Amino acid sequence: MAKITALKAREILDSRGYPTIETIAYLDSGHSGTTSVPSGASTGKYEALELRDNDPQRFNGLGVLKAVNNVNTIINDAVKGMESSQQTQLDQKLIDLDGTNNKSKLGSNAILSVSVANIKAAADSYNLPVYKYLQQKYSLIKEITKLPNPTFNIINGGAHGAGNLDFQEFHIIPSLRYSYKEALEIGDEIYQSLEKTLKYHRAIHSVGDEGGFAPNLFTNLDALEIIVEAINNSEHKFAQDAFLGLDVAASWFFKNNKYTIKDRAQPFNRNDLIDYYVQLNKEYRLFSLEDPLEQDDWKGWSKLTEMLQADTIIVGDDLLTTNKHRVQKAIQKKACNAILVKPNQIGTISETIEVINICRQAGWKIIVSHRSGETNDSFIADFAVGIGADLTKFGAPARGERVAKYNRLLQIEQEIKS
Repeated sequence: MAKITALKAREILDSRGYPTIETIAYLDSGHSGTTSVPSGASTGKYEALELRDNDPQRFNGLGVLKAVNNVNTIINDAVKGMESSQQTQLDQKLIDLDGTNNKSKLGSNAILSVSVANIKAAADSYNLPVYKYLQQKYSLIKEITKLPNPTFNIINGGAHGAGNLDFQEFHIIPSLRYSYKEALEIGDEIYQSLEKTLKYHRAIHSVGDEGGFAPNLFTNLDALEIIVEAINNSEHKFAQDAFLGLDVAASWFFKNNKYTIKDRAQPFNRNDLIDYYVQLNKEYRLFSLEDPLEQDDWKGWSKLTEMLQADTIIVGDDLLTTNKHRVQKAIQKKACNAILVKPNQIGTISETIEVINICRQAGWKIIVSHRSGETNDSFIADFAVGIGADLTKFGAPARGERVAKYNRLLQIEQEIKS
């Protein structure tokens, strides 16, 4: 078995022009793995801590040289000589080395970069693609027969947009009956149709952080209506070939125990907003509803899930932050029926796998997600396939850092078929 001989980290830029960390893990077999870590704009308060330099003289304080140095010195010295195939032991060593409950000493970005770089190096040493190595190592699925269904974020609002829309993401989800390649084609065609539709209405069609359009619409309902129009202007049929979904990110507009959005003059209380979602579901047949309420409103989440779970996937992101303790509480309270999995929310691959196992046992849907600040690293695509995710969320079918993931899935699908 191959052993780790060295770690080398450096500071690079992500898709938003912010610094992030890239790490290479070298093995004594001559194999290696390189990864770069994404970063979120809309982050849950229970996420592991991303270490930044806070030096106003560099990158407005967002530099990651401290995290880079932690990899090159403290972590490198601690893991040198460890077996690359022993991922759980490696990740536990990183957790123990940090010693905090939110990875604030070494930084979740530093820790995750080592965890993923090692996975890639180990896969390389076994001459396996990363998705196949993950599938064989963790046995979350017996065999790979179909890729996860893509979720496309085609209108960006909230923290990802231009500030004019309250809801953070407006999704289209191709019907599950399609192959991945067919679903990608549908998503791209509707995305292109949306641009034409926005131009027709003389709406701004610049793009947000995740490649979705950030138009100057007046309400969240306007965004839903224009997506339906775009679908109808394409060769596809609404609620047959493609469905709608929302990432509300409700904590973004939750102030003084009220939810304030442009769709109504008066703020919503919890029950008002739940009734609003019920009505939206009747009108638009929502496939999924992510973070519909504030991240600590357990009672509201439970009520909403009870009312909508028969028709809609209720997805926890900020509610859960890929944290097993939050997940276990949500299962006990029946607060949702799906999880958005983001490895950088928790910091290691082993902890992420543990969370996925818990969710699977509860019968939840698994959605593997990118972050708004991305790189061209396509590991998350391999990860989604290797653990047998039900869906992926990689942004719009545009911008290089998003397209890298979609194109990697095309390659994997072709490999599986052949």
